[in-house]
Amino acid sequence: MEKCYLCPVKCGADRTKRVGRCGVKGLTVAKAYLHPFEEPALSPNGKSGAIFFGGCNLRCVFCQNFEVSRARKGKAVTPKELAEIFQSLEAQGAENIDLVTCDHVIDLAGEALSLYKPSIPVVYNSSGYALVGSLREIDPYIDIYLPDLKFVSPALSERYTGRSDYFEVASEAIKFMAKKPVVFHGGRMTSGILVRHLVLPCCTGDSLNALSFLKETLPENAPVSLMRQFTPDLGKTDFPELNRTLTAREYRRVKDYALSLGFENLYLQDKASANAAFVPDWD
Repeated sequence: MEKCYLCPVKCGADRTKRVGRCGVKGLTVAKAYLHPFEEPALSPNGKSGAIFFGGCNLRCVFCQNFEVSRARKGKAVTPKELAEIFQSLEAQGAENIDLVTCDHVIDLAGEALSLYKPSIPVVYNSSGYALVGSLREIDPYIDIYLPDLKFVSPALSERYTGRSDYFEVASEAIKFMAKKPVVFHGGRMTSGILVRHLVLPCCTGDSLNALSFLKETLPENAPVSLMRQFTPDLGKTDFPELNRTLTAREYRRVKDYALSLGFENLYLQDKASANAAFVPDWD
């Protein structure tokens, strides 16, 4: 933490004294509760024990959780207190422990898991922009990887996340995550990888490339979630091409391509998913 190289940004900040590029020093938690909106394979009863960490190593202009990712919300916690949050969510009936955006605090999350390993699956919920070296350290504690694959195009990722190397990094991270055996028990995922891809306006060509990569990389039974939930008013974006929701034609083009590739487990969303009501209150 005195010279931070935990994530691909490698900002080198002394996070014992100041925040890194991620916007935080140590662990901050913006919300920890039973989240009802994860994919059914992860929480069939809508009780994902989600812990939203403050800060982020990306600057996605369309971020739905921008108050959290920009570290405007959150309470500082120690690894011991985080372990106690695991126990509390488990006692409330959580179906998993869902670590939402912890690439920049991966060492401290791993420390908490070393203090208390939940008896329910631990989900590593990531932007995909993570270092394989850091993932190896926490891998023994993780049951399910839940990464995004946001972009393939360096030009698009530079424009919308501030990182031209997004795919270069995320592709290697996903290849590592894909080594986790995919296991289901009674329709519920207990091990493996589930990748999400958010389809954006004017970006369907890149979405097709992302799906091609996933088809080549993932195990046959690994689920893929093709999201239609882009909600333009949440990210407060100044990019005119993103100031609208996805059209039916755009989503259908990507969906049809995914179906043509023959994904065994494919999650789709309808038009109603593009709604601010699905974003948590940061209370």
